Amino acid sequence: MEGINKAYLPAAGHNWALPLYDPFVKLLGGDKARKLLLDQAAGQSIRRFLDLGCGTGTLVVMMTKRLDPGMAIVGLDPDPKALARARRKAQQAGLSVKFDQGYSEALPYPAASFDRVFSSFMFHHLRADQRERTLTEARRVLAPGGSLHLLDFERSEGSSGRLSRWFHSSTHLDGNSEKRMLALLREAGFVSSTKVATGARLFGLLRLGYYQAIVPAAAADPT
Repeated sequence: MEGINKAYLPAAGHNWALPLYDPFVKLLGGDKARKLLLDQAAGQSIRRFLDLGCGTGTLVVMMTKRLDPGMAIVGLDPDPKALARARRKAQQAGLSVKFDQGYSEALPYPAASFDRVFSSFMFHHLRADQRERTLTEARRVLAPGGSLHLLDFERSEGSSGRLSRWFHSSTHLDGNSEKRMLALLREAGFVSSTKVATGARLFGLLRLGYYQAIVPAAAADPT
């Protein structure tokens, strides 16, 4: 796959910290936060699901357990070590999930391949130019009427970000304000882009933002 050896920021910030990632995120309330993200799609028909930056596979395993077993679920991440953990997690749960190694700004899928694209705790890992391309790519692989559901650490205007700035360098949170996120979604061609919720975990020190953006139902697939 082209660009497979490009640099990327691992899920835990450093390769050595990967074994600690799942328990640490769970301690911070990450599993509950992901459940709320999946609730955005509750009651909607989903046949094809993509998790961008799937990391160790927590979200895709949660998705597989709660929806139609015939649904096609794909997780994509650049980190082979995280993907190995994701595959083991899915196998231990007896679930069928396709995990691909790749980059969110150059998705290896045809246009209109998915009904829903999800992303959790990944967007702040990207540089500004990668964020723009990632959202454009998410828009491209979504079918008309499909939607993007995104959860990430939130940096409010004028806020230090406290715990989230400690967990990842503040440079990775630049642009994670509500205003900038909604602007990026509009520029990528989504409609009805909204911030649907704000969350806080670990004694309120860690702020989270939930976003949803929809592809126009009557629009032709982008090329």
